[in-house]
Amino acid sequence: MTYSGEVTVGGPADVHELKDLMITKIAVGPMDNNAYLLRCRATDEQLLIDAANDAETLLGMIGGDGIASVVTTHQHGDHWQALAEVVAATGARTYAGREDASGIPVTTDVAVDDGDVIRVGQVELTARHLVGHTPGSIALVYDDPHGHPHVFTGDCLFPGGVGNTRKDPKAFASLIRDVETKIFDVLPDETWVYPGHGNDTTLGTERPHLPEWHARGW
Repeated sequence: MTYSGEVTVGGPADVHELKDLMITKIAVGPMDNNAYLLRCRATDEQLLIDAANDAETLLGMIGGDGIASVVTTHQHGDHWQALAEVVAATGARTYAGREDASGIPVTTDVAVDDGDVIRVGQVELTARHLVGHTPGSIALVYDDPHGHPHVFTGDCLFPGGVGNTRKDPKAFASLIRDVETKIFDVLPDETWVYPGHGNDTTLGTERPHLPEWHARGW
């Protein structure tokens, strides 16, 4: 089956099969949050991005192999509702952006800074600190050696724009600057984008609209 990235709460997960990595996407909770399970094909180690809600569903997706780690993309509550239960069930190590860790009511084992590498088995994910939606939001970039990059953007980049900056011009200016310089300026159009809510996109689809985003201020 071809991966589409279109998932709905209560519906099945969708699986993006890469040569070295399997990415399983599922939607959970009343705010239609996306959670992503990454599995290294070489070692079968697993990592979860955003234990957002519905721990039972997430643990069912994780299965008997468990997970080594959970990365929380930012401190907003809809992205960590199931974190405590998932960590208790799996013993997973927790990661979050350094500036957001204090806003997450589960201890962060590893505070993440811009450029840090997080590993799942033999696969490396590079963290990019994107300031504006929250002070410590992070995106994770997987530069697939067999294809194009993949980036998990949390609530910092969606189809049609950057994340909510609450009509704060300074926050918007910060977020769009970071998204441009750390994502658009360094990654190709083929880069696949996995956001914290809704459907996936690519940088090539969004790139022509950057001037519009600047002009409207959100």
